[in-house]
Order: sequence, then C-alpha cells, then structure tokens
Amino acid sequence: MSPLDPFVVEVIRHGLSAAAEEMSLVMTRSARSPLLREAGDLSSAITDAEGGLVGQGRDIPIHLGAMAYTVKELLKLRPASGMKDGDAIIYNVGALGGNHLNDVKIARPVFVEGRLIAFALSLAHWPDVGGTWPGSYLANAFDTFQEAMRIPPLTIADTDGLNRSVLELILANVRDPVSCEGDLMAQLAATTAAERRIREMCAQYGTETFVATMSRLHDLSEAEMRAALADLPDGTYEGEDFLDDGGPNGEPARIHVRIEIRGDEATFDLSGSADRVANFCNTTPFIARSAVVYAARIMSGRDMQQNAGALRPITIITRPGSIFEPGWNAAVAAGNHETSMRVVDAIFRAMEGVIPERLSAGGPATSGLLAFAEPMPDQSWRMLYEVHGGGEGARHDRDGCPATRVHLANTSNTPAEMIEANYAIRVERQAIRRGSGGKGVHKGGDGVIRAYRVLAPSLWLTTCVERSVMPTYGLKGGEEGKPYTITLERDGRTERLSGKANLLLKAGDLVTLEGCGGGGYGVPAA
Repeated sequence: MSPLDPFVVEVIRHGLSAAAEEMSLVMTRSARSPLLREAGDLSSAITDAEGGLVGQGRDIPIHLGAMAYTVKELLKLRPASGMKDGDAIIYNVGALGGNHLNDVKIARPVFVEGRLIAFALSLAHWPDVGGTWPGSYLANAFDTFQEAMRIPPLTIADTDGLNRSVLELILANVRDPVSCEGDLMAQLAATTAAERRIREMCAQYGTETFVATMSRLHDLSEAEMRAALADLPDGTYEGEDFLDDGGPNGEPARIHVRIEIRGDEATFDLSGSADRVANFCNTTPFIARSAVVYAARIMSGRDMQQNAGALRPITIITRPGSIFEPGWNAAVAAGNHETSMRVVDAIFRAMEGVIPERLSAGGPATSGLLAFAEPMPDQSWRMLYEVHGGGEGARHDRDGCPATRVHLANTSNTPAEMIEANYAIRVERQAIRRGSGGKGVHKGGDGVIRAYRVLAPSLWLTTCVERSVMPTYGLKGGEEGKPYTITLERDGRTERLSGKANLLLKAGDLVTLEGCGGGGYGVPAA
C-alpha cells in the first residue's frame, strides 16, 4: 500500500466526526424523551474494528471518554467472529466499559464486503430502566439491583429486523415503555446513519485506506498527547476534593489524586480516594479514566483530537474496593456525573501551582438533577429528568459565566414551555441567582434559580445534587461560591431538602432549586 496522503487522512478524520455528529442529530430529531430531544443527554461515537475510538460527536465528555472502552470490553464477551452484517447489540452493564444503568448503548458492527471495519456506537440516557424508584435513581441504594434492570449484551436487531423477544423483555421492565421504545428506535436509526457514511467513505477512498487512516489517527493523537505532557514540568503533584456525603457516618467522601509527570508520560493515581460509599455515588474504573483523560486535555492547553491514541501515554490507577472500583454490584447511578466531576476538581487543585492560567476555579460540577415521575391513570409513568447549571468558576483573565454547565456535562435545560406542555408541573420562576459567585480579582459566575409547582395529585421526586455541602472553591486566593440549595414549600412551611433524596410530592408543593455560584480567582481587593 502506498503512503497515506495527509490530506486524505484529514478528510476522513472530519468525515468520521461528521458521521458521529449526524448520529446525534438523528437522535435529537427522532427520540421520544424530552431528556434526549431537548436536553441532549446522549452521545455518539465511531470506533475501529478493535473498539478504539476514532470519531465522536460534540456531545457529553463523560460519555465519550467511557466510550473509548465500551466496544473493547464488549468484544471480550461477544467476539467479532460471532457478529454479522446487520446486527445491533444493546447493553447497559457497567462492566462493559460503562457508567450507570440509565445509559443504554447500541453498538452496530459495520461490515464492508464481508469484513468488519468499524462500530457505530450510540449512548442514550433512558428516562427509566426499572428498579426500586421511578427514574432508576435510589439515593440510598446499597446495590445495583435496587437501581435498575441490568441488560447484558443482546442482539436487539439483525437483517430480519427487530428481535421482538428481547424488546418485549426490556419494555416489560420499564415504567415508560412508549418513550423507551421510541428512544431505542432512534438509536437504531442513528447507528444505521453512521454505517451508511462509513461505507460511503470506504467506497470513495478505498477500504484499505480507510482502515489505515484510523490507525494513523491513533498515532497522531498519541503524538499530540505526548508533546502536551512533555511541555509540563516533571514532578509529583497531589490534590483532593470531596463529595458532600457518602463517607463513614455520612461525612464527605474524599477524592484524591497523585499525579506523576515524567517526560512525555503521566500517571494519575486515584487509589487514595474513599472506599466504596454507602449511596449511589460509586462509579466504574472507566468513568475514572474518562475524567482523567478529559482533565489531561485541559492541562495540555490544546484542542487536540480525542481518540484511543491519546490514552497511550497515560496510566490511571484505581484501587479495588474504592469508590472507583467498588465491585460489579455497587450502586452507581450518580457516580457517572457526580464522582467523575470531583476527579477533575482534584486534578485542577493539584495543578493550581503549575498551570493556573489554564484552569478555572470551582463551578457547578454536578448534574444539579431534579427528576420528577408522574403516575398516570393507565399505570404508566411520565418522567422528567431535569438538570440545572450554576456559575462557572472564574479564570485568570475573566469572570466566570453565569447559568452554565462545566467540565464533563454538556446538556441543556428543558424549556419551561416544553415542561408545562408535557407534565402536570408549572415552572413558576426562572432567574439568575445574583451575588452567588465568589469574590476575587475575577469573580465567579452566578447560579440559576428555578421553581416547580406540582399540579398533579402526586409526583415522585429524586434530588441528585453535589456542591450543596462542599461549596465551589476559589483559585489563587479567590473566595468560594455559594452552595446549591433545594427547598420544598408545603402548606405554608418551607424546609431544605437533602442534595440526594427520594420523596413523594403532592399537589400544590413548590420545589425550588438555587444553583451554586462559581469560585473566584485571585485575592479580592479589600
């Protein structure tokens, strides 16, 4: 084979990214759940035949980092030799490079002239996958079986169409089968769209060139990451942050990182973090790796292409029995988007004295989740999974932005009109939480306020919010931002709710969330 034309490599690289973007567009236009259509809690990726990530959409970083492992782990249980053209495989178990059970994956092997050359991978957060509590988040769950249905790798579709037996088994175990089936069909359509684009590129440039380009892209990303690490000073750096609770006697749970940079390689050791916690904030090693690689890209100060090659110079250590390696039966619903964020914050704090100009102070590094479940007369449920931002942490050269999301989250809020048209809820207030950002030479951004009035006879509520006890931190002497608060007004009385709870609401209740402010940067003037 002749040497690869660098222009062709770039065209194919952008073609892979465009194919992943098209997958996400198909999802947002055809999914049924507002969480996917409006908030965009989904991600799309393309891997090579061995599962190495080569293309991704502009989606959710925590998903995309884990998707670097999802197909690799799948192939250990379902070898490629047993896959056929037209197959689509559904699964959600965390042991397969995954995160929490609501994130359902569809992996479609892509064949060209009988040869497996790639996988199209769609991840979507389903509104409910069974379990003890509607929405599949149980704050005090002691194991994963209380959380949700576990789906091992199953062939959901092939050249003959949908596997109705598998579909019926899944829909019999979720509370909103209509939405889940609609979301599943959108995922199948999305992976079919990517399959079509991959085959078009193979027809235009040749299959051998396409396959060789994917390998070349891995090498280019490895070189980028090595150059970025080599620019950082050699040394050992330590940082820590804390989850609000989950430790012994309900105390904050420690997240600790020890970073060793030696030349063009780095080791991130998370083994000093807390043991398995007594709530749903445990997570998988794949999420820990996803958070580390995201932070490494921020440390680099470069807009580098993210794929499997970028992982090669980085070693990530977790400890069996810890919050990052708690065992396959641990409760993990919130660790996906809460514990992962604390990893990033711990890394930022470790590097504060080295590259402060590349970092931001603490921000709304949490889902800020309020999940409402409305029981319907036909015994089905309607689910509203609503995420809330806060104030971005300030940087060395500017104030933090108000009312935004940071780091591993990249979802939007659901418009009030969409909520009121689909649920027995009225959004009574939406505002900026003025004065909530921390002071500094540059101040932290302000948080948000949103209030929900219950109109239904009953609603089941889940709260999943960090930074309600441990406030956002400042950098270089900047002050902390105000923490999240959630309050319930009922019958003329107001009480503050826990950041992680399950409770039953009644008609007339008003739930108000006030998002945290970002931390300040630099010692504030007197």
